[in-house]
Amino acid sequence: MQETREDLRPVKLGDRRSPPHIITLIVLTGMSACVMNMFLPSLPAMARHFETDYAVMQLSVAVYLAFSAFLQIFVGPLSDRYGRRPLVLWGLGLFMVATLGCIFAPNIEIFLVFRMMQAAIATAMVLGRAAVRDMYTQDQAASMMGYVTMGMAVVPMISPALGGLLDEWFGWQAVFWALFVLGGLTMLLAYADMGETAVPSTKSLTAQFGEYPELLRSPRFWGYALASGFSSGAFFAYLGGAPFVGQVVFNLSPAQLGIYFGSPAIGYFVGNFITARCAVRYGVNQLVLWGCLANAAGGMISLLIFQAGFGNANTFFGLMTLVGLGNGLSIPNATAGMLSVRPHLAGTASGLGGAIMIGGGAGLSAWVGVLLTPETGAFPLLWMMLISAILGLLSIALVMHREKVLKRRSSAPL
Repeated sequence: MQETREDLRPVKLGDRRSPPHIITLIVLTGMSACVMNMFLPSLPAMARHFETDYAVMQLSVAVYLAFSAFLQIFVGPLSDRYGRRPLVLWGLGLFMVATLGCIFAPNIEIFLVFRMMQAAIATAMVLGRAAVRDMYTQDQAASMMGYVTMGMAVVPMISPALGGLLDEWFGWQAVFWALFVLGGLTMLLAYADMGETAVPSTKSLTAQFGEYPELLRSPRFWGYALASGFSSGAFFAYLGGAPFVGQVVFNLSPAQLGIYFGSPAIGYFVGNFITARCAVRYGVNQLVLWGCLANAAGGMISLLIFQAGFGNANTFFGLMTLVGLGNGLSIPNATAGMLSVRPHLAGTASGLGGAIMIGGGAGLSAWVGVLLTPETGAFPLLWMMLISAILGLLSIALVMHREKVLKRRSSAPL
């Protein structure tokens, strides 16, 4: 059994009166990753099906991320007011309805509307993170998030490959049928196991939303949120551009692309393992810094190889493991730091921080889809990933600098 906050019941799998088991948290966060990744090898086939350009079809990534960011602004305060459990269950139900809409959409416009609605699954990821922070202190929460996201990292390793195979065997709709079934199983698990972890709030929703300024005035919150946002921005740019690079630049089949596409998840798994084992020992700031350095190194080395004329599918996707490693170190630790700035606003901070991170990812994903052409090759994507990683590095450096200044002030003689 896991040890949790003293006022919570001991964790027990299958007991919806106790906090969620780590297995449930992994499944909830993994489902969000699956929805984001599984259909990407099918984008070119879907563009042909809907008789539209790749840049338009690629908007299915951007609109999903944009609406996910929008939802997270409201999910946090709503969950602080009404609890984590009911919002997770409603989000999963809406996701399943939207998935059916994607399957039967008669044109690209209606498909994009339902794809946007699929972002309701973001409630599972946001509130899974908030539940961890409800249960543990900052460094313990970072360690637990490391274990949760380490388990979740297996999903993007296998889901693109599975999606590519389903596309080749049965067509792109089969990918969405698989998502529908997985969503139903996840909803059953959440119903059976996810007990409430939030301390009930007596504040009105207006008062809940009125607490956003308290977070927005905190430089530490902004530092952690931007470090997480820019670090993950490199990955979101990859999500938007890698299917094009793989199939147009490197001539990979959907199944081949699905296998290559999961390479960042290998590094992500390792990064989260390091987080789980080392967060309490080294602290969140140090691990975020290491993650941002690894992220920037992956983009820079890959760009230099392409500039030298030696870029290929193996070097491009292989070096994405460093980007994944960086995300595995930076995101769970920056999230734990962000949620600990104001612990009583953990749900609000999770939603607002997620909105900042994913909203930026939506913009990068859409932008890279416009910039990439057969003539440009992979260069716009690589440059965008590198710039985003460097900005993340600067963000955590500023957080660490501010904390040093505050320590000097607190230790100065009166």
